Amino acid sequence: MKVVLSNDRGGYGLKEAAAALLKEQGHQVIDLGTQSPDEIKGYTDAGVAVAKAVQSGEADRGLLFCGTGMGVSQTANKFKGVYAAVVESVFAARSCRQINNCNVMCCGGYILGEYMAREMVDAFINTGFTEGFAPERAAGLKAQFARLQEIEAENLR
Repeated sequence: MKVVLSNDRGGYGLKEAAAALLKEQGHQVIDLGTQSPDEIKGYTDAGVAVAKAVQSGEADRGLLFCGTGMGVSQTANKFKGVYAAVVESVFAARSCRQINNCNVMCCGGYILGEYMAREMVDAFINTGFTEGFAPERAAGLKAQFARLQEIEAENLR
């Protein structure tokens, strides 16, 4: 899987931990983030970089890291076809894929440790939309996602 990552200063450590895990698992990593903890990049720039890569199909999934995860999430969600979630637990990382079909996960370096972030990245990357649900539940989730895309088409121009 091709996974694009970026970060601002607050998310550097998590971005590095995520990139290492993804490489260990054999994924292709596109690192558009900072290359040192002292390099400065705004959360909006990080969010735009990942959102454009996911939107264009250059990457299958995206990971964004800032101080709280919120700024990069707000930015990424301004792009049609990008579904970004702020995630702070393994359960939420798995659920945002399984239930909501999110393609970008956003995390906060001021909130999470690197070990937890690695566990969350693993859950996000290795969980499929509707995975593990009965057919009726899966159909309902797919209908909700289709409705979300209709809302997106009406409001994101």
